[in-house]
Amino acid sequence: MTTDEKYMQLALDLAASAKGHTNPNPLVGAVIVKDGVIVGTGLHRKAGEPHAEVHAFRMAGEHAKGATLYVTLEPCSHYGKTPPCANLVKESEVSRVVVAMQDPNPDVAGRGIQLLRDAGIEVEVGVLEAQSRRLNERFIHNMRTSRPFVISKYAMTLDGKIAAHTGHSKWVTGEAAREDVHHIRHEVDGILVGVGTVIADNPSLTTRLNGVKGKNPVRIIMDSSLRTRENANVLNVEEAKTIIVCSEDVDQEKIAAFEKNGVIMLPVRSEHKRLDIDEMLEKLYQLGITDILVEGGSTVNASFLQSGAINKYIIYVAPKVLGGRLSLTPIAGHSATSMDEAFDVEFDSFEKVGHDLRIIAYPKNGDEK
Repeated sequence: MTTDEKYMQLALDLAASAKGHTNPNPLVGAVIVKDGVIVGTGLHRKAGEPHAEVHAFRMAGEHAKGATLYVTLEPCSHYGKTPPCANLVKESEVSRVVVAMQDPNPDVAGRGIQLLRDAGIEVEVGVLEAQSRRLNERFIHNMRTSRPFVISKYAMTLDGKIAAHTGHSKWVTGEAAREDVHHIRHEVDGILVGVGTVIADNPSLTTRLNGVKGKNPVRIIMDSSLRTRENANVLNVEEAKTIIVCSEDVDQEKIAAFEKNGVIMLPVRSEHKRLDIDEMLEKLYQLGITDILVEGGSTVNASFLQSGAINKYIIYVAPKVLGGRLSLTPIAGHSATSMDEAFDVEFDSFEKVGHDLRIIAYPKNGDEK
C-alpha cells in the first residue's frame, strides 16, 4: 500500500462504520494528515448531521493549514440539509486533497473537485476508487436509477435446497449465519417477502442482535389480492412500519381495513396476479426506501430475477445435502430448457460464517461499481 492508500483505507473504514444510518446519503469518511501525523478524522454518522469533512476539520483545527485531506467521496458543492463541504475545504487552507471517487449525484458530479482546483488546491482523484464504489453501491444505484438497491438473500443446502417438500426449513443454516442476516437487516431500509411466507411462517421480520438494539427495517409484503391474515405478526406496526403492496384493482374496503390499523398500502399494476416490480420499486423509492433486502420466498425471488431487479446476491450455503426431486429451491418461476437461459453472475467474495459459507455475487453486466 502507498501512503495515500493507507490513509484512504482508514477513511473508508471510518465511513463503513456508519452503515445503515446515513440513508439516503452516502457513506463518507475523512482523514486529515500533516507531516505524517493524523490531525483529524471524521465520518458522516447520520442523514441530516454534519458531513465527514466537518468533523475532521473540527478535530484538526489550525493544524489543517498546509495538510492533506483524504476523503472517500468528492466534497459536495451544493446546499442540502447542510452547507457545501467544498467551500469548507477551500477555506481550511489545506494544500492537497485526495478523493477516492467523484460523486454520482448530478448536483455535484465533479463541481466540488473543480471548485477546489480553481482555488489552487492540488486534487488527486481515484485512490482506492473501486473500494469506495463498492462501499457506496446503494447510493450510486439510487443516483442512477431513482430506485432502491435490491439485495436477494437466501439460505440453501449444498445441493441448492431451501426446504423439504413439506415446506419445513428450520433451520437450513446455523446460528452464526442467522445472526449475520440480522446485521444486514440492521443496515437496510426495507425487508421484503411475499404473502406466502407471511402465511406459512408468520415472521416478525424485525432485527434481533445479541446485546444490541438493532434498527428495524420497513417491512414490505407483496400481497396482490390481500390474503394477509388479521393476526399476522407483520401487522404489529408498533415494532416497525409495514407496507403491503397489492394490486390496484383490489377492493377499496379491504385496503381501508389495513390502513385503519396503521399499515401503508401501495397499490400497483398487476397482470395475472403478478405485481409490477418496477412500478413497486419506483413507488417505494418515492417513500424513502433506498435499499431492500428480499428474503423470498421462491416465487418472489423468481419475480425479481425475471424482471432484472436484483442488484446483489447474498447466499448462505449450509454443509448439508437434502436431496429429493420435490425439495424446494430458492427460485421458482420459469423452467429453463437450456443453460443458455441462465442469468450470469460474478462472484465477489466467499467467507465462512460459523459452519456455513456466505457468498456475495453480482449480476454480470449490472450496475458498474
